[in-house]
Amino acid sequence: MKKGRHARAGEIWKARFYSRVDVPLYMSEVAAGFPSPAEDLIDKRLDLNEFLIKHPSATFFVRVEGTSMIDAGIHPGDILVVDRAIDAYNNCIAIVAIDGEFTVKRIRKQGDKCYLVPENPDLEPIEVSGDMTVEVWGVVTYVIHKA
Repeated sequence: MKKGRHARAGEIWKARFYSRVDVPLYMSEVAAGFPSPAEDLIDKRLDLNEFLIKHPSATFFVRVEGTSMIDAGIHPGDILVVDRAIDAYNNCIAIVAIDGEFTVKRIRKQGDKCYLVPENPDLEPIEVSGDMTVEVWGVVTYVIHKA
Protein backbone atom coordinates (compact mmCIF):
# COMPACT_ATOMS: atom_id res chain seq x y z
CA MET A 1 0.00 0.00 0.00
CA LYS A 2 1.37 3.44 -0.88
CA LYS A 3 2.12 5.97 1.82
CA GLY A 4 -0.68 8.23 2.97
CA ARG A 5 -3.38 8.30 5.55
CA HIS A 6 -6.55 6.36 4.97
CA ALA A 7 -9.72 8.17 5.95
CA ARG A 8 -11.17 6.66 9.07
CA ALA A 9 -14.50 7.15 10.69
CA GLY A 10 -13.87 9.09 13.87
CA GLU A 11 -16.75 10.15 16.05
CA ILE A 12 -20.16 8.63 15.30
CA TRP A 13 -23.46 10.24 16.30
CA LYS A 14 -27.04 9.01 15.98
CA ALA A 15 -29.35 11.42 14.15
CA ARG A 16 -31.86 13.13 16.49
CA PHE A 17 -35.23 14.43 15.36
CA TYR A 18 -36.94 15.97 18.35
CA SER A 19 -36.44 19.50 17.05
CA ARG A 20 -36.79 21.14 13.66
CA VAL A 21 -34.12 23.29 12.08
CA ASP A 22 -35.87 25.52 9.55
CA VAL A 23 -33.81 27.80 7.35
CA PRO A 24 -34.98 30.06 4.49
CA LEU A 25 -35.13 28.43 1.07
CA TYR A 26 -34.67 30.92 -1.77
CA MET A 27 -36.27 30.14 -5.11
CA SER A 28 -33.68 32.17 -7.00
CA GLU A 29 -30.46 30.42 -7.98
CA VAL A 30 -27.27 32.00 -6.69
CA ALA A 31 -25.24 33.72 -9.38
CA ALA A 32 -21.53 33.06 -9.37
CA GLY A 33 -21.02 36.40 -11.12
CA PHE A 34 -22.79 39.72 -10.55
CA PRO A 35 -24.92 39.67 -7.35
CA SER A 36 -28.70 40.12 -7.50
CA PRO A 37 -31.11 41.09 -4.72
CA ALA A 38 -32.83 38.05 -3.23
CA GLU A 39 -34.53 39.20 -0.03
CA ASP A 40 -38.02 39.04 -1.55
CA LEU A 41 -37.50 35.61 -3.11
CA ILE A 42 -37.95 33.42 -0.01
CA ASP A 43 -40.41 30.75 -1.10
CA LYS A 44 -40.66 28.55 1.99
CA ARG A 45 -38.64 27.19 4.88
CA LEU A 46 -36.46 24.11 4.62
CA ASP A 47 -36.05 21.62 7.47
CA LEU A 48 -32.54 20.20 7.09
CA ASN A 49 -33.61 16.97 8.84
CA GLU A 50 -36.21 16.35 6.14
CA PHE A 51 -33.80 17.32 3.35
CA LEU A 52 -30.76 15.30 4.47
CA ILE A 53 -32.31 12.28 6.17
CA LYS A 54 -34.59 9.74 4.48
CA HIS A 55 -34.43 6.96 7.10
CA PRO A 56 -34.23 8.60 10.56
CA SER A 57 -33.84 5.42 12.61
CA ALA A 58 -31.01 4.21 10.37
CA THR A 59 -29.11 7.49 9.92
CA PHE A 60 -25.88 8.43 11.67
CA PHE A 61 -23.34 11.24 11.39
CA VAL A 62 -19.65 10.36 11.20
CA ARG A 63 -16.64 12.69 11.45
CA VAL A 64 -13.82 11.95 8.97
CA GLU A 65 -10.19 11.48 9.98
CA GLY A 66 -7.59 11.20 7.22
CA THR A 67 -7.18 12.10 3.56
CA SER A 68 -7.91 8.99 1.52
CA MET A 69 -11.14 10.46 0.07
CA ILE A 70 -9.85 13.99 -0.58
CA ASP A 71 -10.44 13.82 -4.37
CA ALA A 72 -14.09 12.93 -3.73
CA GLY A 73 -14.45 16.19 -1.78
CA ILE A 74 -14.27 14.46 1.62
CA HIS A 75 -11.77 16.21 3.90
CA PRO A 76 -10.51 15.64 7.44
CA GLY A 77 -13.07 16.99 9.91
CA ASP A 78 -16.02 16.73 7.49
CA ILE A 79 -19.24 15.20 8.76
CA LEU A 80 -20.75 12.41 6.68
CA VAL A 81 -24.46 11.61 6.68
CA VAL A 82 -24.57 7.80 6.64
CA ASP A 83 -27.73 5.82 5.92
CA ARG A 84 -27.65 2.19 7.06
CA ALA A 85 -30.99 1.42 5.35
CA ILE A 86 -29.49 1.81 1.86
CA ASP A 87 -27.89 -1.28 0.35
CA ALA A 88 -24.35 -0.70 -0.90
CA TYR A 89 -24.00 -0.56 -4.68
CA ASN A 90 -21.15 -0.36 -7.18
CA ASN A 91 -19.29 2.99 -6.99
CA CYS A 92 -21.08 4.18 -3.85
CA ILE A 93 -19.10 5.73 -1.02
CA ALA A 94 -19.62 3.81 2.19
CA ILE A 95 -18.47 3.37 5.75
CA VAL A 96 -16.92 -0.08 5.89
CA ALA A 97 -15.65 -2.03 8.89
CA ILE A 98 -12.47 -3.94 7.98
CA ASP A 99 -11.39 -6.33 10.72
CA GLY A 100 -13.21 -4.14 13.24
CA GLU A 101 -11.88 -0.74 12.07
CA PHE A 102 -14.10 1.76 10.28
CA THR A 103 -12.97 3.43 7.07
CA VAL A 104 -14.67 5.43 4.33
CA LYS A 105 -14.06 4.23 0.76
CA ARG A 106 -15.71 3.87 -2.63
CA ILE A 107 -16.95 0.33 -3.25
CA ARG A 108 -15.95 -0.92 -6.68
CA LYS A 109 -16.87 -4.31 -8.10
CA GLN A 110 -14.85 -5.65 -11.03
CA GLY A 111 -15.92 -9.07 -12.22
CA ASP A 112 -15.97 -11.35 -9.20
CA LYS A 113 -13.65 -9.10 -7.17
CA CYS A 114 -14.53 -6.25 -4.82
CA TYR A 115 -12.26 -3.33 -3.94
CA LEU A 116 -12.42 -0.53 -1.40
CA VAL A 117 -11.05 2.35 -3.39
CA PRO A 118 -9.57 5.55 -1.95
CA GLU A 119 -9.95 8.83 -3.82
CA ASN A 120 -6.33 9.86 -3.28
CA PRO A 121 -3.58 8.99 -5.79
CA ASP A 122 -1.12 8.35 -2.94
CA LEU A 123 -3.09 5.29 -1.79
CA GLU A 124 -3.83 1.90 -3.31
CA PRO A 125 -7.23 0.17 -3.41
CA ILE A 126 -7.85 -2.55 -0.85
CA GLU A 127 -8.91 -5.84 -2.42
CA VAL A 128 -11.52 -7.56 -0.25
CA SER A 129 -10.39 -11.11 0.38
CA GLY A 130 -11.77 -14.12 2.22
CA ASP A 131 -9.33 -13.75 5.11
CA MET A 132 -10.74 -10.30 6.00
CA THR A 133 -13.80 -9.55 8.10
CA VAL A 134 -15.62 -6.87 6.09
CA GLU A 135 -18.99 -5.30 6.81
CA VAL A 136 -20.57 -2.42 4.92
CA TRP A 137 -21.86 -0.31 7.80
CA GLY A 138 -23.75 2.29 5.75
CA VAL A 139 -23.84 4.35 2.56
CA VAL A 140 -22.71 7.98 2.60
CA THR A 141 -25.55 10.17 1.33
CA TYR A 142 -24.21 13.68 2.05
CA VAL A 143 -20.96 15.38 3.05
CA ILE A 144 -21.11 18.39 5.36
CA HIS A 145 -18.01 20.41 4.57
CA LYS A 146 -17.06 23.79 5.99
CA ALA A 147 -16.32 26.25 3.21
